Amino acid sequence: MNSAAGSLRDKRAIVTGASRGIGRDIALHFASAGADVAIAARNTEALLALQDEILALGRKCIVITADVTAEGAATKIIEQAESGLGGLDILVNNAGGNSFSVALQSMKFSGWQKTMALNLDSIVLLIQAALPALLQSGNASIINVSSVAGLRGAPLMSHYGAAKAALISLTQSLAIEVATQGVRVNALVPGWIETDLTDFLRAEDTVEQGLLSQVPMGRWGRSDEIAQGALFLASDASSFMTGQVLVLDGGQSARA
Repeated sequence: MNSAAGSLRDKRAIVTGASRGIGRDIALHFASAGADVAIAARNTEALLALQDEILALGRKCIVITADVTAEGAATKIIEQAESGLGGLDILVNNAGGNSFSVALQSMKFSGWQKTMALNLDSIVLLIQAALPALLQSGNASIINVSSVAGLRGAPLMSHYGAAKAALISLTQSLAIEVATQGVRVNALVPGWIETDLTDFLRAEDTVEQGLLSQVPMGRWGRSDEIAQGALFLASDASSFMTGQVLVLDGGQSARA
């Protein structure tokens, strides 16, 4: 048995949406496992605070302030990460989110477009920009952070659910395309996680209780629990796993 299967010793990773929540914990878990990490997000102050923590772990950390939806951002982000780290072995597409709920009939199409730009289009561009470096790695991993909202119907969040469902399909298609080229591609699917991005869902007790009633474990997940899943997918512990969907949702998707 290989006791080092979960190690990321000397791997080079980039994590988008790393300034808070799930992305922040993923970056810290990667660094703790031995990886050098490029962290990308819009909040420079939060990234610098995270950088201090990663440097304290003895790993290299590159701060990249960027909005993944901005024109040309994907290329610039990957170029900075590759240059700063000397290559790239792991890409975690974590940047994403949703800040509103509304029936499709009442939704402004601009809201639909913004949701797709953040949760799907930006990821396509980041993957295209990163693939040349990942292919050179010979043992690379792409982790696309989807959502339980993409597994089945998501009433009042059809925009978000559709984007996250498309991301799962993209993951599976890309995994087949690059399976023989040393790049594994998997989707990480969190359920309802307690972060500031889900504050709006906890603002009303009836909404929160309605969501938690769907979760057999009866609680919100923690971002560090999702980071453990990302570490598994990034490491050789999942060396024969590609095109798969790792669901961490407290049992929610097990319901009929």
